[in-house]
Amino acid sequence: MAVPAAAATPPIKPGYWETTSQIVSPIPTKKTEKRCIRAEDVDKFIGGAPNRHYTCTYPTREISGGRIKLAGSCKTKNSDPVPVTGEGTYTPDSLNLEARFRAKLGGLTVPVHARTRGTRIGDTCPAPEAEPAN
Repeated sequence: MAVPAAAATPPIKPGYWETTSQIVSPIPTKKTEKRCIRAEDVDKFIGGAPNRHYTCTYPTREISGGRIKLAGSCKTKNSDPVPVTGEGTYTPDSLNLEARFRAKLGGLTVPVHARTRGTRIGDTCPAPEAEPAN
């Protein structure tokens, strides 16, 4: 019998997370940021959407027992979908995801290897910074 989604324990804990997203190849890049993962964000965060600019659809989406397996596609608002595969691991306080896809770069289609690493660094998120007074 399946457990209703609302009653299921989320695979990772909400809270304050530090994530490092990087392109391993062909052109290495790396970005580390701290972000608040709310309960309603867990599914998207662990489900392989690299950031808010992409919409991803995964017909193969297996997240259980500390393992992640994804196969589908991602796209930006103005791009065609690109096939993506991903595998990784998670604990309530960590996430490690490796992804592979083919991207257009200077008129060529090249294989891309990307990685996301996340660590939960706090139970609560800091208050948003106040806007400076004018």
